[in-house]
Amino acid sequence: MKLLLISDLHGNVDNLQKLEGEIKSADAVLFAGDFSKFKMTETGLPCAKKMRELCPNLFCVIGNCDEPELLYDLEEQDMSCEHSLVYFEGLAIAGSGGGSKFTGETPNERDEADLQKDFDVIENSGLEEEGQWSNLILISHNPPKAQSVDSPAPNVHAGSQIFSDFIERTKPLAVLCGHIHEGRGVDKIGDAPVVNPGPLCEGNYAVMELEKGEDGFKVSKIDLKSL
Repeated sequence: MKLLLISDLHGNVDNLQKLEGEIKSADAVLFAGDFSKFKMTETGLPCAKKMRELCPNLFCVIGNCDEPELLYDLEEQDMSCEHSLVYFEGLAIAGSGGGSKFTGETPNERDEADLQKDFDVIENSGLEEEGQWSNLILISHNPPKAQSVDSPAPNVHAGSQIFSDFIERTKPLAVLCGHIHEGRGVDKIGDAPVVNPGPLCEGNYAVMELEKGEDGFKVSKIDLKSL
């Protein structure tokens, strides 16, 4: 299975359209938020509609630059996995939207505990105790505390320790995040790869390939790519 991983579009529909070949070759597209340009929230919905038009199998959260109300539009277009546990071809996908509180200049800033509540559906599902999370992919605009994917500058980390602890506890198959444009890369928390594909507005994205065997899914390959 091939998954296209993108984040931080910030109104750049041209770059989204340039990905049409990758979109068509992927089994699904996962988007980690920020449809809108900074301080131009009116650009969010047109970008979401274009993404829905291009991507038949699409799973999204919103970012800190997006109005919280944009989530309702995503739900109407059947493209949201925020505060939900959805299923696709044997995978379970759950999402958390918005960014942690910082400057207050963006419309969707939340505290860490509030961001983490979006994943309550996982721990309340009852499935975790049965050890079934080898098929779980987490999508969060806000990154976990990690080595590089949450780092806007050397020796500076903006990620959530609560989220990192949650990843350690639930042991998902993989994690997609965004938000920190400078944090493009792949980290690991436990055995789970954590991918920040970099901002699509600057031409960055990633492709993750999964293999399914008798013991479930495993990540076979992650490529960071640019347009």
